[in-house]
Amino acid sequence: MNRIIRALIATLLLGAACIVHAQAGKTTRILVGFPPGQATDLVARLIAERLGQATGSTFIVENQPGQGGSIVLSRLAKSPADGSFITMSALAAYVVNPYLYKNVAYDSVKDFDAIALVADLPLALVVHPSVPANTVKELVDYARANPDRLSHSSSGNGTLSHLLMEDWKQRAGVRILHVPYQGSPRAIGDLVAGVVQVGLDTATVTLPQVKAGKLKLIASGARRRLADFPDRPTLAESGFPGFEAVAWIALAAPAGTPREWRERINAEVQKALADPEFAARMNGMGALPRGGSVEDFAGFLKSEQQRWKGVVERSGVKLD
Repeated sequence: MNRIIRALIATLLLGAACIVHAQAGKTTRILVGFPPGQATDLVARLIAERLGQATGSTFIVENQPGQGGSIVLSRLAKSPADGSFITMSALAAYVVNPYLYKNVAYDSVKDFDAIALVADLPLALVVHPSVPANTVKELVDYARANPDRLSHSSSGNGTLSHLLMEDWKQRAGVRILHVPYQGSPRAIGDLVAGVVQVGLDTATVTLPQVKAGKLKLIASGARRRLADFPDRPTLAESGFPGFEAVAWIALAAPAGTPREWRERINAEVQKALADPEFAARMNGMGALPRGGSVEDFAGFLKSEQQRWKGVVERSGVKLD
């Protein structure tokens, strides 16, 4: 009997090794639900480069914008569970959109297998230089005195930048018109041009414009002040205690993707995030390395689903 058990264990271990070995030299597509240049895309390209070097396989970022990232997840749910398709997706697509859209064709817990939490993306509240405000209080006072005179961009209807801005406007008691765009790059372009005057978007896309003097940073939505702007307060410090505007992004695969392969990808991601040079590149883009095991992400995803279900219900926003 012991001989049989040992033989079975040896067979399972050999099978696991074959699964991992079979992936070497293959092409894996990292699906991203936003246009090139958006925060999730930029981090995905960094990770793709590192994974390719570490595994000997080819990792290609493929952009397919639409429905706040949900089109990509709908596609992933129907993709082969063999390591040829994964996603780098953001909080909204995983745990907001299923409660926001009427026709989302996936269940984030049942249809996907966790790989790794990768990074936090703090959002920043910025304004065009023409806006006569340098602090949150000054912005609130101006917006209250001039209802609907200002407009704010978002990366799309129902995206995190939209929902969090609606939440903040309600708390601040201000009326600022919402202008949705298809992705952050277009939104930031019009914000820099003054077509819209206010934005709450990731530090990845806003801070370069702030450093160039094209936008003013009013406050960050992070838990702590941004390292590059220690004199700029958080929104929580600026009269909105408990308010956070932070997205997270993570890698996932279709349900049924071999655990051994996902563990290997997770291990390489952890090595990358622990590498000071790699982490510095991410920090320079406004992305804060996060990391954790496969189990960490799986458990976190379940808890986030419950949290954001309540947020969406309270917002009253519903999309077709």
